[in-house]
Amino acid sequence: MTIGFSSRTARSACMLCLAGVLTLMPAAAAATAVRPDPGPPGGAADRTSSLYRSGTQVRPHPGAPRVPDVSALSWVVADAGTGDVLAANDAHRKLPPASTLKTLFALTVLPVLPGGLHHEVSPEDLSGIGPGSSLVGVVEGETYRVSDLWNGVFLNSGNDAVHVLAALTGGWSATAARMQAKARALGARDTHVRSPDGYDAPGQVSSAYDLAVFGRAGLRRPDFARYCAKVDAMFPGRDGRSYGIMNTNRLLTGAGGVAPYPGLIGVKNGYTSNAGNTLIAAARRDGRTLLVTVMNPQEGGGHAVYEEARALLDWGFEADGQVDPVGSLVREGARPRQGPQAAPAAAAAAKPAEDEPGWPETGAILGVAALGAGVTALALRLKLVRDDGS
Repeated sequence: MTIGFSSRTARSACMLCLAGVLTLMPAAAAATAVRPDPGPPGGAADRTSSLYRSGTQVRPHPGAPRVPDVSALSWVVADAGTGDVLAANDAHRKLPPASTLKTLFALTVLPVLPGGLHHEVSPEDLSGIGPGSSLVGVVEGETYRVSDLWNGVFLNSGNDAVHVLAALTGGWSATAARMQAKARALGARDTHVRSPDGYDAPGQVSSAYDLAVFGRAGLRRPDFARYCAKVDAMFPGRDGRSYGIMNTNRLLTGAGGVAPYPGLIGVKNGYTSNAGNTLIAAARRDGRTLLVTVMNPQEGGGHAVYEEARALLDWGFEADGQVDPVGSLVREGARPRQGPQAAPAAAAAAKPAEDEPGWPETGAILGVAALGAGVTALALRLKLVRDDGS
């Protein structure tokens, strides 16, 4: 890793940081692993909620528009602001997520890697990339800013960029474990992470509900929101040259004969032969942001995931105020209570919620956060050029 100063200093800083990461991250994962999964966000009772029922779930008022007939195996329409789920179909059905899982990767790794850091890619960084993976063109021996690598993740869905970023934060297995812990902390109980880039792996699944949770959490981060909304960017090539890359989310770019959706602000698309086409899409209209997830349409070819998301977004905006929520993306423990039942702030701070990490996990995660802060401080002290958002 280099940060604009001597290679010896860079290597020393890198080794210190990596040692800390390797120590802390597996500790957090191990602490999480010994805790039994408490089940759905609101406890066992949530298994009887409408979001766990098969088929389409919606609570329309008289005269409300009809939910469109789509072929996806699973989908969700939610209000990104309130977290209310307006309609869903088999929301908790466990399915392969493909590259939409990169949203969880970003939620896990973005907080600990300053975008302005520079890193020289080693052969080990790129080892283990699955055959047929989508690539942005990362080359060993070349030096990249972390922000450039994130462009490669969000725009080109580059598994090579994911591998490099994972190597910088503890390695492939440790990153998968941290992603698993992050999913549980967000109340996403259907997701099982095996490959952080979303590449098909035995046992790797998520759900339309969980993907909506990840999309909503990501949009609340300015850096995530900025990356996922980019249409195009320049990516470093060999010998100081660069080349253009374009977002593969056709609902955002309008490429390939798919009309761009008005007001679309991201989030992430994906495809593998096992998962089919998957998509998390968010759009803003008249001050309201809707979030739609679509998993594996069964009809209409490769563009169906975009057209079905379009139909669901149109319905969601048209149905504003004409349906009652069928569930929520907000964890039960995160909902503020009203009146005398509200716990005192000191008491609430002293005891972790059931679906939050316990003190061992929290200590490890705080250690990682402190490490990230230390890297940032070092970078600033050495006059690291801040990420310019490109």
